[in-house]
Amino acid sequence: MAGFFKKLINKITNTAEIDWDDLEAELITGDLGVKLSLEIVSELQDLGRKVSADDVVETTRTKLSALFPEDSPALQPRSDGKPAVLLVVGVNGTGKTTSTAKLGHLLQSQGYSVLLAAADTFRAAAVEQLVRWGERLNLPVVTGAHEADPSSVCYQAHQRAINENYDFLLCDTAGRLHTRNNLMDELSKIKRTISKQDETAPHETFIVVDATTGGNALNQAREFQKAVPLDGLVITKLDGSGKGGVAAAIQKELNIPPRFIGTGEEPDQFSRFQREEFVQNIL
Repeated sequence: MAGFFKKLINKITNTAEIDWDDLEAELITGDLGVKLSLEIVSELQDLGRKVSADDVVETTRTKLSALFPEDSPALQPRSDGKPAVLLVVGVNGTGKTTSTAKLGHLLQSQGYSVLLAAADTFRAAAVEQLVRWGERLNLPVVTGAHEADPSSVCYQAHQRAINENYDFLLCDTAGRLHTRNNLMDELSKIKRTISKQDETAPHETFIVVDATTGGNALNQAREFQKAVPLDGLVITKLDGSGKGGVAAAIQKELNIPPRFIGTGEEPDQFSRFQREEFVQNIL
């Protein structure tokens, strides 16, 4: 997104009179979403004077800072000693399995015990990928047979997490195509199955979106939220090519806050969302 704004600023700087429709279209192109883009243009028009490139950046920054929660809260183990269960959802190709492992690594680095569940059972490569990450990061992984019922893998993993007193259980669910209703039903089934051993579980559900896919990520979040309540966003591929503006569109329309940011391939290139740093980086 930084590259997008650089181009936009150059364009405004070299224009005698601002074209409001053009600016609105440019902001929407930056994945900020229609609602937020309209609000930014409206505020700039209300200035009642010639608008500079600095005005556009300042107004956008102010709107984004007001939109996002201050910083993502740290994940905490449960006070009753039972494992905190986190579901990780999203379509294939977003970096979902990798993000599950990296989140486990982050929690482990904070001194917590973490168990992973490879519940993307219909894609053998996803199970193998999570197992490889587990070996690399010294994180135990519960797997099932190929094409086993994903909810049964989550159930077994939850049972083990309870019996062995793990602080966190992270379930990597199938990379569902958000247009396939039967797969969405399966996600609801996972949620029901996990609640059998702890009616408060799952405790949080995160959707992983790829920053480079723009508006498509908003559609994915919209569809997934119909299946399960989403508590937070994990934004991947923010390593230069990603714009990241879609996080603003998802926050604005669906009120799903960004919780974690993935910026590269390495395990440590994954961190909690920090509002001011994020806003500065995307502008």
